[in-house]
Amino acid sequence: MRTKFSLLLLVILCTCARAQDSEAYQKLAEVAIIEQKIMVPMRDGKRLATDVYRPKGDGKYPIVFSRTPYQMNGWVDGEERTRTYQRALEWVQDGYAYVVQNERGRYYSEGEWDILGVPLTDGYDALTWMAEQPWSNGNVGLYGCSSTAEWQMAVASLGHPALKAMVPMGYGAGVGRIGDYYEQGNWYRGGAQQMLFTAWLYGVQHDPMRPRLPEGIDRKDLLRLQRFYDMSPEYPRVSWKEGLKTLPVEDIIRAQSGPMGIYEEMITRKPNDPKWYEGGLYHDDMPFDVPTFWFTSWYDVSISPNLALFNHVRKNAESAAGRENQYLVIAPTLHCAYTRATENTIVGERSVGDARLDYDDLIHGWFDKWLKGTESTRIKALPRVQYYTMGSNEWKQSTAWPPPAAEMVNFFLDSDGGANTMYGNGRLVATAPAKDQADSFVYDPMNPVPSYGGNVCCTGDAVRGGAFDQRPMETRNDILVYTSEPFKEGTEMSGFVESTLYLSSDVKDTDLTIKLIDVDPEGRAYNLDETIQRVRYREGYDKEVFMEGGKVYKVDLTPMSTSNYFKPGHRLRIEVSSSNFPRFTRNLNTGGNNYDEAKSVVARNVIHHSKEYPSVVRIPVVKQ
Repeated sequence: MRTKFSLLLLVILCTCARAQDSEAYQKLAEVAIIEQKIMVPMRDGKRLATDVYRPKGDGKYPIVFSRTPYQMNGWVDGEERTRTYQRALEWVQDGYAYVVQNERGRYYSEGEWDILGVPLTDGYDALTWMAEQPWSNGNVGLYGCSSTAEWQMAVASLGHPALKAMVPMGYGAGVGRIGDYYEQGNWYRGGAQQMLFTAWLYGVQHDPMRPRLPEGIDRKDLLRLQRFYDMSPEYPRVSWKEGLKTLPVEDIIRAQSGPMGIYEEMITRKPNDPKWYEGGLYHDDMPFDVPTFWFTSWYDVSISPNLALFNHVRKNAESAAGRENQYLVIAPTLHCAYTRATENTIVGERSVGDARLDYDDLIHGWFDKWLKGTESTRIKALPRVQYYTMGSNEWKQSTAWPPPAAEMVNFFLDSDGGANTMYGNGRLVATAPAKDQADSFVYDPMNPVPSYGGNVCCTGDAVRGGAFDQRPMETRNDILVYTSEPFKEGTEMSGFVESTLYLSSDVKDTDLTIKLIDVDPEGRAYNLDETIQRVRYREGYDKEVFMEGGKVYKVDLTPMSTSNYFKPGHRLRIEVSSSNFPRFTRNLNTGGNNYDEAKSVVARNVIHHSKEYPSVVRIPVVKQ
């Protein structure tokens, strides 16, 4: 009976999806010329599948362009096709042509796909093709979130004359090296691999043995075939909560009988491997001069390097106009969840209040200015930075990031030698303690600290993103907990949070993790941001320097970022440990490659805090 009911429900759901899509398509067809599966040639002869939706008539229109590795076949059952038609309808009704293109090697596009490794010239050639169309006014804007945003920056560095503006959202996977950040497209944080791409690539990379259409196929055949072939493999569901535990790490996708692809090669790259600089990542030695409206969020996987990129472009764009026309929004949401904000926005399990913002009005207004030459009153008055402060739950404005009124305030680690767990005696104090009362903990890679909330994306059931009460984690003896006295006055912390720890260990290499937390008077401990540092890279990512027993090492962790208002009576807390799994891979403590190892070494790690070893967290306090 259950099987029959499930089949009936599936039929009903598919029928509803088709009806919904048919309605969206019909509305679009009333106002738009729809041209699907145009095979746009690249300079090497490969053709990329492209769908065009443009207003009816003989006019010339500005173009909003979205390039994606995801399924864009309008005939496929499901939610994505409806979003595509609805998005196209909105742009066409506003007087734009909306163009969607699959990346090289994806679905109907020819060639071989490589995440952020396809030729940058593909983007340049696509811009040229669009600018030359008889229905184009020659102005193109780039638009998208996550995978549809990450390629934009590197292509912008090529300086195509048709590219007039960009709106990248949740774009961290396109950020390579920016200043001290060597994330290489979210693959790393502080030299430790972020595991999100392991789960993501399982469901995205195409197996080289997959069935594929012959290259050079005629468009009329593609239009016919797309009605019943979507070229999208159906991957068996995986519990990544269990799957990511597989060792060695290089075998994770293979252990799930997943697709062969580029994962096994990428996992071997070090943070400064030359291959990171051959593909589509944007690095800080590349030019940039495109007016850009950047959208980020506090609980995204890459908020700090995203903000660092905004600051880099503001300072280093090629022209004064390029430097001046950079604007930023920072929302209190998860990855690409901007429009999900409500009157009572819940991120994880914490309410951050009414975090709504009229994103459509802002984005359409931005493109109107640069692609049509019309400027709304709102865009004329656009603040340089719009950021959301959690705790006070309000949108704020600033002329820069961090806000110019922010001043760094030191909170030094201190204890009586027992900061382990929330029941220990770890403290955050205003001056470095005179005596070294070091805190130690045992880090066993086979029993790592579980990731609990945080700034995450794309890990399936392994990690839930957002703010969660950390007290269940803080009973573990391998977490050091340091807490300030209650704030007597309300305190806004907005900007980059820096941290320096002094470590000794009995192993050659280990990781240090830190988590930033707001503790309310009832004891609820909500995480704000977190980071990690692989200790072998403490002196830079171009070399590995291992530890020696008995020596104390200074470790600067990559900066965290947030905007949070600590109400009177709230306290600042940090957690220090050596794992945050599966947000980050476990350091097996051997000093080996890590990715090809299955055996680990247990580490006894010691955090020192004194005038000689001033372990400290520096927070940006906005003076009122």
